[in-house]
Amino acid sequence: MRFEIVTVFPGFFAGIFEHGIVRRAQSEGLVTIGIQDLRNFTHDRHRTVDDRPFGGGEGMVLKPEPIAKALASLGVRPKSEQELTPNAVFNGHDEASRVILLSAQGRPFTQTLARELARLDRIVLLCGRYEGVDERINELYCDMELSIGDYVLSGGELAAAVVADAIMRLIPGVLGNQASSEFESFGIIDEEIAANAEGVPRSQHGSGGLLDYPHYTRPAEFCGLSAPEVLLSGDHREIRRWRREQQLRKTLKNRPDLLACATLSAEDREFLEAIRAEQHQGAG
Repeated sequence: MRFEIVTVFPGFFAGIFEHGIVRRAQSEGLVTIGIQDLRNFTHDRHRTVDDRPFGGGEGMVLKPEPIAKALASLGVRPKSEQELTPNAVFNGHDEASRVILLSAQGRPFTQTLARELARLDRIVLLCGRYEGVDERINELYCDMELSIGDYVLSGGELAAAVVADAIMRLIPGVLGNQASSEFESFGIIDEEIAANAEGVPRSQHGSGGLLDYPHYTRPAEFCGLSAPEVLLSGDHREIRRWRREQQLRKTLKNRPDLLACATLSAEDREFLEAIRAEQHQGAG
C-alpha cells in the first residue's frame, strides 16, 4: 500500500514513521509513504497557502489552488473529470484508492473503517490546518472526511499519522503475527477467526467490538500484587472464560456505549447482568 500525505509541515513526519513495525513495513516494501509539501505547489514569492475566510471570522483557511495542484501531481482528478475519464489510474472513485481529508468535522475513525481501508492500494491524506480547508476541495476531490476524536488539534498531521499507523498494522505481513490484530480491542468476532490448531482450545476470544482484556507478564508478583491465578493454571478453557469476563467488565466500565453494537452471547449477557447487580449492591 502507498500513503501520500499532503501537508504544510512535511518536517513533522521526519521521524514519526521511522520506528517499530511502521519502519519495518517500509523496509520490507509492504508500505510506502510519500510526503507532499503543499508550499511546493504555490507560485508567489511568499509561498502562500492560506487566506482570510469569506464572511469574516477568526483564523485563516487553506487555499484550494495549491491543494488542487498537489493532488493533480498525484494523478487525482476532480470528481467531475473522473466521470469523464473512468479509466484514470488514480482518482478518488477508484476502487483501490481513496482521498481522505483529516478534519474535526469528519466521521469518526474506527477500527472497522481501518480494516476496510487496509484493503486499498493507495490512500491520499490531506492535512487540514488553521481554520480548515476550503470546502470546495472536499466537494471536488475527497471521498471521505475523517476525525480521530471529539477534540480539535492544531492540524491534521497528528491525525494523518494515527490513521496511517492504524491501517498499516492491518496489512498482511506488517505484524510479526497477523493474528495479533484479531485478538485486541475492537477486534473481530470468534466466527471470523481461524479455528484452533491441532485441537488445542484457544485461550482468547475475538473481542467482537469490545475492549481488550488486561494483560500480565513476569514477574508473577509485583509490588505486592499477584497476576491472576487462572492465567498461571494452563487451563485454556478457564483462561478464555476469564478473559472474556474481563473484556466485558472493562468495556462496561470504560466504554459502555460499545456494548450496544457488540456481538454478545447469552453467556455474555448473563455475566453483564451479574456485574450490574454487583455495582447496584455496591452503590446501595
